[in-house]
Amino acid sequence: MARPKPARRFPPEVLNDQEVRALLHACRDRTLPERRNRALLVLLYRAGLRISEALMPHPKDIDLDSGTVRVLFAKGGRSRTVGIDPFAAAELKRWMEVRAERRFDARAPLFCSWTGKAITTGYLRRLLPGLARSAGILKRVHAHGLRHTHASELRTEGVDIAIISRQLGHVSIATTVRRVALLSLWTTMAR
Repeated sequence: MARPKPARRFPPEVLNDQEVRALLHACRDRTLPERRNRALLVLLYRAGLRISEALMPHPKDIDLDSGTVRVLFAKGGRSRTVGIDPFAAAELKRWMEVRAERRFDARAPLFCSWTGKAITTGYLRRLLPGLARSAGILKRVHAHGLRHTHASELRTEGVDIAIISRQLGHVSIATTVRRVALLSLWTTMAR
């Protein structure tokens, strides 16, 4: 059953570099769930995936050598391949090594529980606000906000809008232009 649209929409909030670092630092790296959660947050942040897209990959969908992640069931039933940078690849590699040591079933999703079950969107929606509080971030922190942060950073780095559009999986480049312009406007107003 699809979630109903919220009655109230909040403006997009893009995290700055310091806030992202604080968020990742709040996601300690001592236990299995902390390592998994850190890798998941890095994937959301550096690949710009939607929450459901980030929770679906299996180890076979990650190509660390080429720095790509295959998204088999993106929005609208489409599939695509997205790029990840060396930082994200290193974090994913660390998690995949831990995951291999634990001998999770190869058919289990990349980000799974102790029992090999898929992590739910609800789990992630509850996790992020707690991590944000621990990190001292006053903004509303959520999975889609990491997607916004990714898009905003790519545009700031001068990446062509067509590449950003493909990375985000937008059908129309016009959607990307509108979203990036809106993010830019809100980021400027927030300063």
